[in-house]
Amino acid sequence: MNFEQDVIARSEQVPVVVDFWAPWCGPCQFLGPVIEQLAEEASGSWELVKVNTDENQELSVKYGIRGIPAVKMFHQGEVVAEFTGALPKPQIQKWLEENLPDERKEQLEAYRKQLFTDQHTDAVAQLEQFVEENNDMEEAELWLAAATVGQHPERAREAVHHTHRSFELGEDVRSLADLMVCEQDGHPKVEEQIRLAQDAMKEDKFESALQALIQATMLDKTYCNELPRRAAIALFRLMGADHPLTKQYRKQFDMALY
Repeated sequence: MNFEQDVIARSEQVPVVVDFWAPWCGPCQFLGPVIEQLAEEASGSWELVKVNTDENQELSVKYGIRGIPAVKMFHQGEVVAEFTGALPKPQIQKWLEENLPDERKEQLEAYRKQLFTDQHTDAVAQLEQFVEENNDMEEAELWLAAATVGQHPERAREAVHHTHRSFELGEDVRSLADLMVCEQDGHPKVEEQIRLAQDAMKEDKFESALQALIQATMLDKTYCNELPRRAAIALFRLMGADHPLTKQYRKQFDMALY
């Protein structure tokens, strides 16, 4: 086996799943036939490479193998997903389904990165067309719901209700939908900030929404089942850790919690 050729170079053409194993490893003997069968059933959509860790200790060190069996998926020369232990076949199938790269996932990721930026409006329009053409992708529907929850909270709730898989994204969409339909709860100062956040979300002014939610959190952390806190966290997660607004306001928000 030539790892550089069989895995790194080959993964530029097709995803390569590497099973790090050893002959003395009992769980490896369980996992091996399962993942080999899945590779055969894949009909070339991904390929399997077996690496005996006893014979390839340098590779084991390089890829941080601390327990076996260890399975890593390579795409375009990089590890894009991994798991450790002898998972049953249904869990491996789910892992493959969620992590195997495809053109639709890559296109969705491109739209996702444009959301909550100055390209938000254009990204929403493109995402709407994408969802219409790929109505089997629940994650795409949820991202569209997240991007338009300020204008269509009930539609967002319906999208969450219709998903069959568990997505953290769904929880974030639900929290923002709750924000948009929140009614008065007897705390005027907090309600003023909630209304400001709602108005900002309707106009896709996400910085203003965050500012209002942080103020509401400072005033009353428990308001409406911790709604300001939940909605702020939802926005941070949707924007991502590297988003400029997350970097600017996350520390301020964390301080508001104490």
